[in-house]
Amino acid sequence: MQLAVLGDPVSRSKSPLIHTAALDSANIPGRYRAICVDERGMHRVAKWIRSGRMTGANITMPHKGLAAELADTLVPPAHRSRSVNTWVHRDGRLEGHSTDGDGLLYAWRRNDLPVDSSVLVLGSGGVAAAALLALEDRDLHVSARSPEKARRLIEALGIRASLCPWGSGITGATVVNATPIGSAGEVIESRVLDLASGLLEMVYGFAPTPSEVIMRARGAPVAAGIDMLIGQAMASFRLWTGREPDESAMWSSIAQRG
Repeated sequence: MQLAVLGDPVSRSKSPLIHTAALDSANIPGRYRAICVDERGMHRVAKWIRSGRMTGANITMPHKGLAAELADTLVPPAHRSRSVNTWVHRDGRLEGHSTDGDGLLYAWRRNDLPVDSSVLVLGSGGVAAAALLALEDRDLHVSARSPEKARRLIEALGIRASLCPWGSGITGATVVNATPIGSAGEVIESRVLDLASGLLEMVYGFAPTPSEVIMRARGAPVAAGIDMLIGQAMASFRLWTGREPDESAMWSSIAQRG
């Protein structure tokens, strides 16, 4: 079984560690590697998967939109969000999935984030779209630097959500950070965190983001980006293998490198 994570940059991805551990635990022969690709590289790997040379791939930034365009079939919610983070070989065709929502809900449950709070999603890209679809039964608010992009996202998804000015918060809301804020040490606006009841951080690394540190110090429930990554990986593994992954082995692979 040949698998990969595709993106640019991708050298620091934790996915090879996680999926190698899952394959080994399941005694499935195979290889999972990180491949840095541009647009031409994405087209090349798409052909490899259609031909059966590869079983599938995960896709990260900045190619999730392109991954949706290249797929022969889009499975909900990838069809609605037009964002794909998992490719699967299916009878000679390239099937596009989004496991971002699976990862978000896994992280939410694992860290006991509020089940009845409103939600403030920061961002207007594909990851924000996946978050909004996964939580569309909640009281949703969207905040982005470009209010027009946020408005178009809400309309494209066909969901009920209100716009929140960038940098403003919603009292009692769980904040979902679907932006790169935190990847280079930045902090979410204090007015946003001050009013929040919890935080789900999509940015991941081995160290907590500054926003995570602030919210944990206040005693608020926090889901880290690595929680979401594990949830995404578990869903992708099921798609590729039809088997349940060894969750503990996936977590151990991260702990050993922490």
